[in-house]
Amino acid sequence: MSDSGRLPDYSSAVRDLRAQYTAFPPGTPVRLGKATSNLFRFRDNGGPRLDVAAFDQVFSVDPVTRTAEVGGMTTYEHLVDATLQHGLMPLVVPQLKTITLGGAVAGLGIESTSFQHGLPHESVLEMDILCTDGEIVTASAEQNPDLFTTFPNSYGTLGYALRLRIELQPVSPYVRLRHERFGSASEAVAAIEQICAERSWRGIGVDFIDGTVFSREECYLTLGSFVSEAPGGTSDYAGQRVYYKSLRERPVDNLTVRDYLWRWDVDWFWCSRALGAQHPLVRRFWPRAKRRSDVYRKAVALDRKYGFSSKGAKLVGKPQREPVIQDVEIPVERLAEFLDFFHTEIGISPVWLCPLKLRGERTWPLYPMEAEKLYVNVGFWATVPLAGWEQEGHFNRLIEHKVTELGGHKSLYSESFYTEEEFWKLYNGAAYEKAKKKYDPQSRAKDLYTKCVLGG
Repeated sequence: MSDSGRLPDYSSAVRDLRAQYTAFPPGTPVRLGKATSNLFRFRDNGGPRLDVAAFDQVFSVDPVTRTAEVGGMTTYEHLVDATLQHGLMPLVVPQLKTITLGGAVAGLGIESTSFQHGLPHESVLEMDILCTDGEIVTASAEQNPDLFTTFPNSYGTLGYALRLRIELQPVSPYVRLRHERFGSASEAVAAIEQICAERSWRGIGVDFIDGTVFSREECYLTLGSFVSEAPGGTSDYAGQRVYYKSLRERPVDNLTVRDYLWRWDVDWFWCSRALGAQHPLVRRFWPRAKRRSDVYRKAVALDRKYGFSSKGAKLVGKPQREPVIQDVEIPVERLAEFLDFFHTEIGISPVWLCPLKLRGERTWPLYPMEAEKLYVNVGFWATVPLAGWEQEGHFNRLIEHKVTELGGHKSLYSESFYTEEEFWKLYNGAAYEKAKKKYDPQSRAKDLYTKCVLGG
């Protein structure tokens, strides 16, 4: 284990965690006792849980080397607060405050810097991973590189990241936003390709880019640029105003860096509307501190557990609804085709867009995207009414088939419906099996298909 000598808090936390782990009977499946989750696989999995609260901290920030040593259970909210004090931020900050660094690396994270910085695991220099035998393995490009490259998208089935050393980037105090409207998906695609190639638009540099699709004829690309001043002041979307509605109202906007990073968290993109949190009267009395994604997710988790919505719909004779909560990566040249399919067959709006390209030539086996290829993440999070003959999973399967047909990939944080053969073909079963045999030889953790599809 490297660097632990200069991280006494971390060394102590590791000793305590290993004592917990060895106290569990051999063969016992173990889960993390995290306070929050951003997964949308709502299953009641029992078993003992590891107390990992000590790993929710930033051990150090080095403004000279622009790196940070961070506990794997550290939320991005805590991480950003620590790094902004030094005028720095992680290269990619996923949209929701309670996503953890370890979770974003073992799963997948993305945000509006991903067109130039890729995915969160691509800015990891080194990590310590708790393997299923209780040993701590240090992984980097030079040390245990097989674990380093197969850990992303393994979702805890190869172990848990306890410490990560990551790269940081400098920030300016403010981000100036330009909301550019396009009348079709093909127009937006052409602009995305140009902006990501040139990293500018109409003579102004672009540091951030994402998009929002309201309909076939109404799509916005939001282009963010670091600036040192904000003439006219900054907007506040943690109050009465709602960020995504401003895209249609303000061609230009200014936010502090911190408010920009969490612009989507306040209303969980637009999903808080389903809970009434965007109604002006409700919003006035909804505590400002409770306008955040983890609060909304807990409400959805309770609804899933007790079936309030389903029972209510049945009572009033409305059709049952299928949750369609997914993020998919589509090659940019097939994006217009995917959106046309999506508008016709699924009908959810708005939809989020986020361009993505891997940082360099290195690829990651369990999420096999091509180096140098531009993709666009499409995010959609809602429910779709089921006709009498449709079984739950119908719309998700349509999406899975279309994504595969277009050469795309689907994130595994939510429900999946692949057959085992389909799954391992898409997520590199051969590479996974090799890593699994080496780092979990006793199969103490579930395999990736069992965990992400079967929920076993």
